[in-house]
Amino acid sequence: MGRGNNLQPVSSRQFRFLTGKSDPVLPSKDGEYMKQMDMDEIYRTQPLEDVPWVVEKPPEALVRLVETRDLRPCKAIDLGCGTGNYAIYLAGKGFHVTGVDLSPTAINLARENAKSKGVRCDFIVADILADLKEVGGTFDFAYDWELLHHVFPEQRKKFVENVSGLLNPGGLYLSVCFSEEDPQFGGSGKYRETPLGTILYFSSEGELRELFEAYFQIRELKTIQIIGKFAPHLAIYAFMEKRQDG
Repeated sequence: MGRGNNLQPVSSRQFRFLTGKSDPVLPSKDGEYMKQMDMDEIYRTQPLEDVPWVVEKPPEALVRLVETRDLRPCKAIDLGCGTGNYAIYLAGKGFHVTGVDLSPTAINLARENAKSKGVRCDFIVADILADLKEVGGTFDFAYDWELLHHVFPEQRKKFVENVSGLLNPGGLYLSVCFSEEDPQFGGSGKYRETPLGTILYFSSEGELRELFEAYFQIRELKTIQIIGKFAPHLAIYAFMEKRQDG
Protein backbone atom coordinates (compact mmCIF):
# COMPACT_ATOMS: atom_id res chain seq x y z
CA MET A 1 0.00 0.00 0.00
CA GLY A 2 1.24 3.49 -0.83
CA ARG A 3 2.15 6.27 1.54
CA GLY A 4 -0.64 7.48 3.79
CA ASN A 5 -1.07 10.88 2.18
CA ASN A 6 -1.74 9.27 -1.20
CA LEU A 7 -4.56 7.03 0.01
CA GLN A 8 -8.07 7.82 -1.13
CA PRO A 9 -11.27 7.98 0.96
CA VAL A 10 -12.78 4.58 1.73
CA SER A 11 -15.59 3.79 -0.69
CA SER A 12 -18.58 1.68 0.36
CA ARG A 13 -17.09 -1.28 -1.54
CA GLN A 14 -13.70 -0.78 0.12
CA PHE A 15 -15.35 -0.49 3.51
CA ARG A 16 -17.13 -3.82 3.03
CA PHE A 17 -13.86 -5.39 1.90
CA LEU A 18 -11.96 -4.02 4.91
CA THR A 19 -14.54 -4.85 7.55
CA GLY A 20 -16.99 -7.37 6.14
CA LYS A 21 -19.77 -4.94 7.06
CA SER A 22 -22.03 -2.67 5.08
CA ASP A 23 -22.91 -0.23 7.85
CA PRO A 24 -22.77 2.21 9.47
CA VAL A 25 -21.45 4.48 6.73
CA LEU A 26 -22.22 8.04 5.72
CA PRO A 27 -22.06 9.65 2.27
CA SER A 28 -19.53 12.45 1.95
CA LYS A 29 -19.69 15.41 -0.40
CA ASP A 30 -17.63 13.68 -3.07
CA GLY A 31 -19.83 10.59 -3.12
CA GLU A 32 -17.38 8.43 -1.23
CA TYR A 33 -18.21 6.79 2.07
CA MET A 34 -16.54 6.86 5.43
CA LYS A 35 -17.07 4.88 8.60
CA GLN A 36 -19.41 6.64 10.98
CA MET A 37 -17.54 6.82 14.25
CA ASP A 38 -20.12 7.74 16.86
CA MET A 39 -17.81 8.26 19.78
CA ASP A 40 -20.61 9.74 21.86
CA GLU A 41 -22.55 6.50 21.60
CA ILE A 42 -19.51 4.66 22.97
CA TYR A 43 -19.35 6.97 25.99
CA ARG A 44 -23.13 6.73 26.49
CA THR A 45 -23.47 2.96 26.21
CA GLN A 46 -20.17 1.35 27.22
CA PRO A 47 -18.89 1.02 30.79
CA LEU A 48 -15.81 3.21 31.04
CA GLU A 49 -13.79 0.26 32.30
CA ASP A 50 -14.38 -1.37 28.89
CA VAL A 51 -13.23 1.63 26.84
CA PRO A 52 -9.53 1.08 26.12
CA TRP A 53 -8.48 4.74 25.95
CA VAL A 54 -10.09 5.73 29.25
CA VAL A 55 -7.06 5.40 31.54
CA GLU A 56 -6.65 7.49 34.67
CA LYS A 57 -2.90 7.15 35.01
CA PRO A 58 -1.05 9.52 32.65
CA PRO A 59 1.17 7.85 30.06
CA GLU A 60 4.84 7.46 30.88
CA ALA A 61 5.94 9.36 27.77
CA LEU A 62 3.93 12.44 28.77
CA VAL A 63 5.07 12.23 32.39
CA ARG A 64 8.68 12.02 31.27
CA LEU A 65 8.40 15.24 29.26
CA VAL A 66 7.04 17.03 32.31
CA GLU A 67 9.50 15.58 34.81
CA THR A 68 12.56 16.25 32.64
CA ARG A 69 11.33 19.83 32.10
CA ASP A 70 11.34 19.36 28.33
CA LEU A 71 7.76 20.51 28.78
CA ARG A 72 7.15 23.30 31.30
CA PRO A 73 3.84 24.62 32.65
CA CYS A 74 2.12 26.67 29.97
CA LYS A 75 -1.17 27.10 28.17
CA ALA A 76 -1.99 23.66 26.73
CA ILE A 77 -4.71 21.97 24.70
CA ASP A 78 -5.65 18.29 24.84
CA LEU A 79 -7.13 17.22 21.49
CA GLY A 80 -9.53 14.32 21.90
CA CYS A 81 -9.44 14.65 25.68
CA GLY A 82 -12.15 12.06 26.40
CA THR A 83 -12.92 11.99 30.11
CA GLY A 84 -10.11 14.45 30.79
CA ASN A 85 -7.66 12.34 32.78
CA TYR A 86 -4.48 13.60 31.12
CA ALA A 87 -5.68 17.20 31.07
CA ILE A 88 -6.34 16.91 34.79
CA TYR A 89 -2.85 15.52 35.33
CA LEU A 90 -1.27 18.48 33.53
CA ALA A 91 -3.48 20.97 35.35
CA GLY A 92 -2.24 19.49 38.60
CA LYS A 93 1.30 20.24 37.42
CA GLY A 94 0.56 23.91 36.86
CA PHE A 95 -0.57 23.90 33.22
CA HIS A 96 -3.58 25.92 32.05
CA VAL A 97 -5.39 23.22 30.10
CA THR A 98 -8.24 23.22 27.61
CA GLY A 99 -9.64 19.83 26.64
CA VAL A 100 -11.50 19.33 23.36
CA ASP A 101 -13.62 16.36 22.32
CA LEU A 102 -16.35 15.69 19.78
CA SER A 103 -18.42 13.79 22.34
CA PRO A 104 -20.71 15.87 24.59
CA THR A 105 -20.97 12.91 26.96
CA ALA A 106 -17.18 12.69 27.29
CA ILE A 107 -16.95 16.43 27.96
CA ASN A 108 -19.59 16.21 30.69
CA LEU A 109 -17.67 13.33 32.26
CA ALA A 110 -14.44 15.32 32.03
CA ARG A 111 -16.00 18.31 33.78
CA GLU A 112 -17.31 16.09 36.57
CA ASN A 113 -13.93 14.38 36.78
CA ALA A 114 -12.05 17.67 37.17
CA LYS A 115 -14.55 18.96 39.72
CA SER A 116 -14.26 15.82 41.84
CA LYS A 117 -10.47 16.22 41.89
CA GLY A 118 -10.57 19.93 42.66
CA VAL A 119 -8.74 20.82 39.45
CA ARG A 120 -9.60 23.62 37.07
CA CYS A 121 -9.68 22.81 33.35
CA ASP A 122 -11.74 24.12 30.45
CA PHE A 123 -13.55 21.40 28.50
CA ILE A 124 -15.16 22.19 25.16
CA VAL A 125 -17.22 20.18 22.67
CA ALA A 126 -15.63 20.72 19.25
CA ASP A 127 -14.77 18.86 16.07
CA ILE A 128 -11.01 18.72 15.55
CA LEU A 129 -11.56 18.57 11.78
CA ALA A 130 -13.75 21.69 11.68
CA ASP A 131 -12.75 25.33 12.17
CA LEU A 132 -12.47 25.00 15.99
CA LYS A 133 -14.09 28.41 16.45
CA GLU A 134 -15.39 27.17 19.80
CA VAL A 135 -11.87 27.07 21.17
CA GLY A 136 -10.58 30.61 20.64
CA GLY A 137 -7.07 31.72 21.47
CA THR A 138 -3.76 29.97 20.91
CA PHE A 139 -1.59 27.65 22.96
CA ASP A 140 2.02 26.85 23.79
CA PHE A 141 1.54 23.06 23.83
CA ALA A 142 -0.87 20.74 22.02
CA TYR A 143 -1.11 17.00 22.23
CA ASP A 144 -3.24 14.18 20.91
CA TRP A 145 -2.66 10.91 22.71
CA GLU A 146 -3.73 7.99 20.52
CA LEU A 147 -6.22 10.08 18.61
CA LEU A 148 -4.58 10.33 15.19
CA HIS A 149 -5.25 6.69 14.30
CA HIS A 150 -8.96 7.62 14.34
CA VAL A 151 -8.26 10.21 11.61
CA PHE A 152 -8.04 8.72 8.12
CA PRO A 153 -5.24 9.80 5.77
CA GLU A 154 -7.33 12.10 3.58
CA GLN A 155 -8.36 14.08 6.70
CA ARG A 156 -4.93 14.33 8.28
CA LYS A 157 -3.62 17.39 6.45
CA LYS A 158 -6.62 19.36 7.71
CA PHE A 159 -6.06 18.02 11.20
CA VAL A 160 -2.39 19.00 11.28
CA GLU A 161 -3.21 22.43 9.83
CA ASN A 162 -5.69 22.89 12.67
CA VAL A 163 -3.11 21.89 15.26
CA SER A 164 -0.57 24.29 13.78
CA GLY A 165 -3.18 27.06 13.79
CA LEU A 166 -3.84 26.52 17.49
CA LEU A 167 -0.18 26.90 18.44
CA ASN A 168 1.90 29.99 18.98
CA PRO A 169 5.14 30.18 16.95
CA GLY A 170 7.59 27.81 18.57
CA GLY A 171 4.77 25.98 20.34
CA LEU A 172 5.28 22.29 21.15
CA TYR A 173 3.22 19.39 19.83
CA LEU A 174 3.10 15.76 20.96
CA SER A 175 1.30 13.17 18.85
CA VAL A 176 1.12 9.44 19.55
CA CYS A 177 -0.75 6.92 17.39
CA PHE A 178 -0.76 3.22 16.53
CA SER A 179 2.15 1.89 14.48
CA GLU A 180 1.60 -0.36 11.47
CA GLU A 181 4.11 -2.70 13.13
CA ASP A 182 1.71 -3.36 15.99
CA PRO A 183 0.09 -6.83 16.01
CA GLN A 184 -3.25 -5.65 17.42
CA PHE A 185 -6.58 -6.25 15.67
CA GLY A 186 -5.45 -8.76 13.10
CA GLY A 187 -1.81 -7.75 12.98
CA SER A 188 -1.64 -6.53 9.39
CA GLY A 189 -3.19 -3.97 7.08
CA LYS A 190 -3.46 -0.23 7.39
CA TYR A 191 -7.16 -0.23 8.31
CA ARG A 192 -8.23 -2.48 11.19
CA GLU A 193 -11.44 -2.86 13.14
CA THR A 194 -11.55 -2.78 16.93
CA PRO A 195 -13.85 -4.76 19.24
CA LEU A 196 -15.84 -1.55 19.75
CA GLY A 197 -16.53 -1.41 16.01
CA THR A 198 -14.35 1.59 15.20
CA ILE A 199 -11.97 1.55 12.25
CA LEU A 200 -8.40 2.66 12.92
CA TYR A 201 -5.61 3.58 10.53
CA PHE A 202 -2.16 2.22 11.43
CA SER A 203 0.72 4.49 10.39
CA SER A 204 4.38 4.20 9.45
CA GLU A 205 7.10 6.49 10.74
CA GLY A 206 7.77 7.67 7.20
CA GLU A 207 4.27 8.83 6.42
CA LEU A 208 3.99 10.67 9.74
CA ARG A 209 7.29 12.42 9.16
CA GLU A 210 6.00 13.53 5.77
CA LEU A 211 2.70 14.66 7.32
CA PHE A 212 4.23 16.71 10.13
CA GLU A 213 7.39 18.23 8.70
CA ALA A 214 5.66 20.88 6.58
CA TYR A 215 4.41 22.54 9.77
CA PHE A 216 6.75 21.35 12.52
CA GLN A 217 10.39 20.87 13.28
CA ILE A 218 10.51 17.29 14.50
CA ARG A 219 12.55 16.91 17.67
CA GLU A 220 11.97 13.20 18.06
CA LEU A 221 10.05 10.60 16.07
CA LYS A 222 10.27 6.95 17.09
CA THR A 223 8.32 3.77 17.69
CA ILE A 224 7.68 3.04 21.36
CA GLN A 225 5.89 0.39 23.37
CA ILE A 226 2.93 1.55 25.43
CA ILE A 227 1.61 -0.54 28.29
CA GLY A 228 -2.02 0.06 27.37
CA LYS A 229 -5.14 -0.64 29.40
CA PHE A 230 -5.58 -4.25 28.29
CA ALA A 231 -2.36 -5.12 26.46
CA PRO A 232 0.92 -3.52 25.39
CA HIS A 233 1.10 -2.13 21.87
CA LEU A 234 3.44 -0.33 19.53
CA ALA A 235 2.88 3.34 18.80
CA ILE A 236 4.68 6.10 16.94
CA TYR A 237 5.74 8.97 19.17
CA ALA A 238 6.35 12.37 17.59
CA PHE A 239 7.47 15.39 19.63
CA MET A 240 7.69 18.57 17.61
CA GLU A 241 8.03 22.33 17.59
CA LYS A 242 5.95 24.60 15.39
CA ARG A 243 8.04 26.29 12.76
CA GLN A 244 8.54 29.97 13.48
CA ASP A 245 7.23 30.85 10.03
CA GLY A 246 4.33 28.41 10.29
